[in-house]
Amino acid sequence: MRHECRLYLISPPRIDDLPALHEAFARALGGGDVACMQLRLKTAQGPASDEDILYAAEALAPLARAHDVAFLINDRPDLAIKCGADGVHVGQSDASCKNARAMLGDDATVGVTCHDSRHLALLAGEAGADYVAFGAFFPTQTKDAPARAETSLLEWWGYATTLPCVAIGGITPENCGGLVRAGADFIAASSAVWDHAAGPGAAVAAFNAAIEDA
Repeated sequence: MRHECRLYLISPPRIDDLPALHEAFARALGGGDVACMQLRLKTAQGPASDEDILYAAEALAPLARAHDVAFLINDRPDLAIKCGADGVHVGQSDASCKNARAMLGDDATVGVTCHDSRHLALLAGEAGADYVAFGAFFPTQTKDAPARAETSLLEWWGYATTLPCVAIGGITPENCGGLVRAGADFIAASSAVWDHAAGPGAAVAAFNAAIEDA
């Protein structure tokens, strides 16, 4: 049976022009299949204010829902509840998967960053995560990546468990094929979509074509 892999969007780390991002998001959704949009407003200087995160969610979440795209908040299950998001993605230094699940309930999506660690991923699965995220697979400017992951990790994960995994970190339409073939269930992308020379719609189309070709 053919392995299914889908695109997982992550917002830019900061939003200087929310209407422009709303338009860019609409264009991205018009470019092809998108499974998820994670609102991650965090730079090297720290996270955005709660007010800015909620304001952005208020603008972007309805667009995601209109296209049947899951809308997740990074780090903050409390803000996910406030804005009615579909779930949350937590890192190793954020709210625990167990606590996020307790706060959001069984129907919410909870994802966990696991870097390049099999152990952390197995713990996340035991704690009730809906997916784990591995990376960075390639150099990335979007965030400081504490670890580099190898495609063999995706292959091992696919043999060891049925829990979905997200590949993240410096991924582009040109380099995602190996990750898809290795077993990634989702390919996460941020700057490769928002900063694409031909626009976010063309970027999503290129990712979908690359995933299909893989």
